Amino acid sequence: MKTRKRSNAPVFWGLFGAGGMLAALFGPMLVFITGVAVPLGLILPAGAMDYPKMLAFSQNFIGKGFIFAVISLFMWHAAHRIFHSLHEIGIHAGFGCKLLTYGVALVGTVVSAVVLLGIGF
Repeated sequence: MKTRKRSNAPVFWGLFGAGGMLAALFGPMLVFITGVAVPLGLILPAGAMDYPKMLAFSQNFIGKGFIFAVISLFMWHAAHRIFHSLHEIGIHAGFGCKLLTYGVALVGTVVSAVVLLGIGF
């Protein structure tokens, strides 16, 4: 009987899918709120994103989780898309390219976790 080779691809596809879903559901809303609504004062009140309020949001456990999920899953989604896009344009990447793209996502995830934990609760 032939044994199958174990693969780590499902982990990266899972992170890609979770990041894609998060980007599709929350990405446009975040761009609208931070890029249009608050600067122009359209829907939200004038002080909705002042420093003390955003600091309190980032010190809350749920706020930390949301910020961490958005940063890390967006980065894993982008890394996976970049890695496979390189293959589609003719750059047949090996282990080095995989290490670079996914390594940047891993470093970004670790840095965002350290910074969010450094803010305090």
